Amino acid sequence: MYSEELAALSYPPDCPFKTSRAVELRRQIRSLGLVVRELPARPATRAELERFHRSAYLDELQRAAAGELRVEGLHMGLGTPETPVFRDLWSYAVWAAGASLRGIELLLSGEATVVFNPWGGFHHAMADRASGFCYVNDIVLACDLAAAAGKRVLCLDVDAHHGDGQQTAFYRRRDVLTMSLHESGKTLFPWGGFEDEIGEGEGRGFNVNIPVPAETYDEAYLTAFYQAAWPVIRGFHGDLIVLELGMDALAGDPLTHLRLSNNVFAEIVGRLRDLRVPMLVTGGGGYHEQNTVRGWTLAWQVLCGDDGHDWSAGFGGDFLESSEWIGGLRDRTRPPTPEQRAAVEPAIHETINRVRHLVFPFHGLRVE
Repeated sequence: MYSEELAALSYPPDCPFKTSRAVELRRQIRSLGLVVRELPARPATRAELERFHRSAYLDELQRAAAGELRVEGLHMGLGTPETPVFRDLWSYAVWAAGASLRGIELLLSGEATVVFNPWGGFHHAMADRASGFCYVNDIVLACDLAAAAGKRVLCLDVDAHHGDGQQTAFYRRRDVLTMSLHESGKTLFPWGGFEDEIGEGEGRGFNVNIPVPAETYDEAYLTAFYQAAWPVIRGFHGDLIVLELGMDALAGDPLTHLRLSNNVFAEIVGRLRDLRVPMLVTGGGGYHEQNTVRGWTLAWQVLCGDDGHDWSAGFGGDFLESSEWIGGLRDRTRPPTPEQRAAVEPAIHETINRVRHLVFPFHGLRVE
């Protein structure tokens, strides 16, 4: 999804969230000759936004973007370093949300099987509160639109931060399975997303949290994915997938404490692709711009059906305009230190055991 209207909008220059990542992703995809069909986004309508967000909150967002930050807006989370008030606030939020909604429309109509909206992924926005660089929750709106069309939706979030917005929105529903793999709330905002948060009422067992400790590396993360997440994903049999593909779990991200390479996300995206289920992929976190763009480009390569050798490696850092790593799209892999293993493995296995015991019975899965 791409529109010049979106490309012209941005967050404040001193904000860690850089909308320029999506523009650079487009440039890199084109320069590498990856197959892509580009379609324009559209702004979300007020009626679409109000399917999740409260009207009074949307009013305050518009006032703030126009330069009027009231006490009511402050109480709704506006005006903090993580939720700055700026001129493009409203326009960017509604265009990014509209891009995700347009993506769902394309999937539902059969015009596309995979849609990538790198402008979206604002998973912290609540119905009446801004949080963590997020003002309008395009993830929730997209999942709700698909569910309203009768689809069973898998909402998978691999951002380093817990997907608390979609958890809150769908906590009592089972037509949307919300699953978040994230750095533990013991060490990272938004300080939640623990294993025992599994939903309520009809939704009990359909909210899955898989927190991993700081310093988690590829092998440990994939162990958690395959032993705790993958059986539930397979057992749910979703009709449509919404994947929040934040890249702030990559090693070197300035705001998180995980140590992953982008090979992890290439593998996960490949497994989801092989399910042959329509999929909307969104952006999200990722505060090291070069690493984020390279990770998204690699993910798009996999989504296009090429997850074999890294043919881009021959171009090197000059072609990819990266001074930090000249090996192409795929990150180099670094084995964990003995100290990392000793700190991470026990926590990973405890999380796996807790998820299996708390969630698996709701999906007819054996707890071993």
